[in-house]
Amino acid sequence: MIKINVITNNISWFSLIKNPNQYIDRKVKKINLKKKEFKKKIIYCTLLLSGNQEIKKLNTKFRKKNKSTDVLSFPFYDKKKLKKKLKSEKEIYLGDIIINFQKVKGKKNLNFFKLNFDKLWVHGLTHLFGYDHKRDKDFKKMHRIEKDYLKYI
Repeated sequence: MIKINVITNNISWFSLIKNPNQYIDRKVKKINLKKKEFKKKIIYCTLLLSGNQEIKKLNTKFRKKNKSTDVLSFPFYDKKKLKKKLKSEKEIYLGDIIINFQKVKGKKNLNFFKLNFDKLWVHGLTHLFGYDHKRDKDFKKMHRIEKDYLKYI
């Protein structure tokens, strides 16, 4: 079962999602119902809901890119190590996802906001599971997995 700990560091999030923890819990429950291979595992990650300044600092510090971005993912394991962990351990901490409110916000339409937000946290989660999009082949596989997760929720 996947569990996501949500930390909200930017109060702007509450203007469009009243209870981010509850919102994510509802979505993750739907994924957990479909993804049977995680049924006997407890897979944790943290989702930090931030703004431009905080994500820019993290992007500069860890990726050497002095600019704001929409989502950052910090996986604890590469895909190979994670596979071994999933076979041998019951509880696994995947890593951290950070999402920038200003980049998600776009238009004032609430449905657009939530769809964009869902796409970003699912994208981040997919990175935590070891997928990447550096090559075309990898991008297609990652995109297919993201689409499946989004279909579930």
